[in-house]
Amino acid sequence: MRRVPSLRDQRGFTLIELLVVIIVLGLLVGLVGPRLFGRVGQSKTAATKAQIELLGAGLDQYRLDVGSYPTTAQGLDSLMRNPNVPNWNGPYLKKAVPRDPWGQPYKYVCCPGQHGDYDLWSEGADNAPGGDGENADVTSWDQTAR
Repeated sequence: MRRVPSLRDQRGFTLIELLVVIIVLGLLVGLVGPRLFGRVGQSKTAATKAQIELLGAGLDQYRLDVGSYPTTAQGLDSLMRNPNVPNWNGPYLKKAVPRDPWGQPYKYVCCPGQHGDYDLWSEGADNAPGGDGENADVTSWDQTAR
């Protein structure tokens, strides 16, 4: 005949074992967490650089068709909608003009910009000029290939 186990026969985790597991998990999160969160800022900066390159390619194609870059007043939206200029052959982007990874619109100044034919930039996480790390500006004039 089979014996039914009683509550005394059932073995579980002791309070000390649970505390040790919680402490080990806390240490792992404390050591690994900051490294992972630091990578998030780096990836947003890399994504911003890539988007600026793509927007720059669209602006260059616009210039080839129209003969000049869109003015500051026309803005980046002219890459998607004709601002009533002849020879516009867009849209020049596959999707709508994106916002930067921090949710802000890209800044655009043309013709000319202070650093070239046009200036295109994001002000980073703090949405203010300058800054370091994730708060640093990402600009079209600092890109290696343009």
